[in-house]
Amino acid sequence: ISTDRSLFVWAALTIVTCGIYQWFFIYQLAQDMNTMCEGDGDETPGLLTFILLSVVTCGLYSYWWEYKIGNRLQRNAPRYGLAFQENGTTIILWQIVGVVLCCLGPFIAMNIVIKNTNALAAAYNARLVR
Repeated sequence: ISTDRSLFVWAALTIVTCGIYQWFFIYQLAQDMNTMCEGDGDETPGLLTFILLSVVTCGLYSYWWEYKIGNRLQRNAPRYGLAFQENGTTIILWQIVGVVLCCLGPFIAMNIVIKNTNALAAAYNARLVR
């Protein structure tokens, strides 16, 4: 599983591809989450569900999806000897309240998701090597 995700690359590719890269990112993130967290009794919905429910809920589902990602990362971290301070609530607060900070909140929220996913992926990959 990829451990080199970057906020800069995510933002740059999302801008250059007019948002198409973000869909690929969500697709890959959901697949990686389901692989790394297999057996935890939860499942991260994929891209099609994300798009359809986001449209139906006028974008609110995307916040719920990120909230669930943050909680799932934190809940599964101890399986790999990690501990994350940030959870879904942290991500939602940065998404919503952080918009006031010159619209930097969503970038900070995405950075948390990327940082924690990279750490969990590195631990998952290390476990596979053993």
